Amino acid sequence: MTSLITSRARHVAVIGLGAAGLVAVRELRREGHTVTGFEREKHVGGLWVYTDLVEPHSLSVDPDRTIVHSSIYQSLRTNLPRECMGYSDFPFVTRSGKGDPRRYPDHREVLMYLQDFAKEFKIEEMIRFDTEVLCVEPTPENKHKWRVQFKSSSGVSGEEIFDAVVICNGHFTEPRLAHIPGIESWPGKQIHSHNYRTPDLFKDQVVIVIGSQASGNDISKDIATIAKEVHISSKAVASDSYGCYDNLRIHPTIYRAREDGSVVFRNGKVVFADAIVHCTGYKYHFPFLKTNGYVTVEDNRVGPLYKHVFPPALAPGISFIGLPFMGLQFFMFEIQSKWVASVLSGRVKLPTEDKMMEEAIAFYTKLEDLGIPKRYTHFLTDPLGNPMLGTFKPKDAVVISQSDYFNWIAKQCGCTSIERWRERLYNVAIKKIFFGGDSYRDQWDDDQLIEEVYGEFAKLKSNQDCSS
Repeated sequence: MTSLITSRARHVAVIGLGAAGLVAVRELRREGHTVTGFEREKHVGGLWVYTDLVEPHSLSVDPDRTIVHSSIYQSLRTNLPRECMGYSDFPFVTRSGKGDPRRYPDHREVLMYLQDFAKEFKIEEMIRFDTEVLCVEPTPENKHKWRVQFKSSSGVSGEEIFDAVVICNGHFTEPRLAHIPGIESWPGKQIHSHNYRTPDLFKDQVVIVIGSQASGNDISKDIATIAKEVHISSKAVASDSYGCYDNLRIHPTIYRAREDGSVVFRNGKVVFADAIVHCTGYKYHFPFLKTNGYVTVEDNRVGPLYKHVFPPALAPGISFIGLPFMGLQFFMFEIQSKWVASVLSGRVKLPTEDKMMEEAIAFYTKLEDLGIPKRYTHFLTDPLGNPMLGTFKPKDAVVISQSDYFNWIAKQCGCTSIERWRERLYNVAIKKIFFGGDSYRDQWDDDQLIEEVYGEFAKLKSNQDCSS
């Protein structure tokens, strides 16, 4: 199928205009394609658009529910410094006299950065806002063309034919829940972090927070400011461990929930809790994509995919931006978008369908041989590993690190890979998350590196000024 690509401009749809979709639109247009973006909300920003609204069911398990697409809580700040978060040619720096000047800013600052990016590159003129994509499927007449059916918020439906569809709808709206024996009869209240905004609901209560990654850490500390006790269930600690810090308690995973309101942890501790907050992540979800069963999501593995982007039999007509999690997300969105744009124009060729499928199967087989669950398929690790993942040790099971992944894509499309300063700053930041304590966002000792980073930003601006 890939041999059919000719070097020409394509008519491309981009679904979702968050951080991934915005840079995808820009890179596609830079490559000469005509682009239409579909965004179901009124604004760009995706995940970073905060709302006080939550879904009526606090666990968000009803497939027919009205979906609230934001998962941002009011107190959220980035867990990486702004300097390494931005796109390569549009640094995420403080704006004179505006916004949140902190190096680890709040979610509002990230949204303003994305809005500034959209304005700078005139992206909004290519977006259909308030428009939900209902169906993406190959046309009966030509399987290399894609029909996109959509509906506006006012109820107006329509459809359009595209040469390719780039899927950037994110993966933070369909909650995953931990399996807890007995939870069905446990009488307390439960909520997924998707529906958490402020700690007010938990005043003077005993609360269990499941999960100790970014949202779990933030939310447990947020709730601890107002709750009687907060018990964190973490798979990153030994099964017999127990820690106590002020009104925070650290436990291993939950063994069982009981009808009397108690929860038993694997360390033997029994806690009578008022509420459980599930900070247990999300499922990949593409309800609009109709591929006759070819693209599936199984235990959070989207497949089959070549390099997390192209389904071999559907490439290059269908592509995904932003599936790998953890790491330098905005930079990854950008470099994946460059690759997709260059493939669609014919400037870069993909392997044959058989070769892509062969490599995808080999990748999945290696994960299986190493004992890595399918749900970690799209995990790009870093040289330090990730202690939060507990018994799963990426340093023993790395198939490809994020830097190797970036370098591979850069080689394919002839673009610049990750800058050395960005990689160094990221590695410092990861150490701070794990070992820097509660104040890691506000205390640092990397002044020399930051001076180097801002020197690079100054060079970039000078070069851009000369070009313009």
